Amino acid sequence: MTHTPVCPLADLDEGRPVAVSVAGTPVVLVRRGDDVHALLDRCSHAEVPLSQGEVTGDGLECWLHGACFDLRTGEPSGPPASEPVPVYAVEVRDGHVHVATEPVGSPD
Repeated sequence: MTHTPVCPLADLDEGRPVAVSVAGTPVVLVRRGDDVHALLDRCSHAEVPLSQGEVTGDGLECWLHGACFDLRTGEPSGPPASEPVPVYAVEVRDGHVHVATEPVGSPD
């Protein structure tokens, strides 16, 4: 799986979504302690940027209609979203965040 560097880990504040581009795809990063989660930056319900939403527990809540997606799996916790959002593998190397160019489960 190919990973690309997107930003220094120090640029990510705990629990604050940050929009980045990974090989031309909009991705939202969320730092939780030493872990960084990456999801497609598009709500599966309303097609708006999740990076404008709010982190709640282990989820990322869409600002428009309140759909919440699990940071680890992309699964929605309930309506109005019924479809998950793709998640991306993340590696932190030498203080930099590297994100896979394809979602988890996608063929390379």
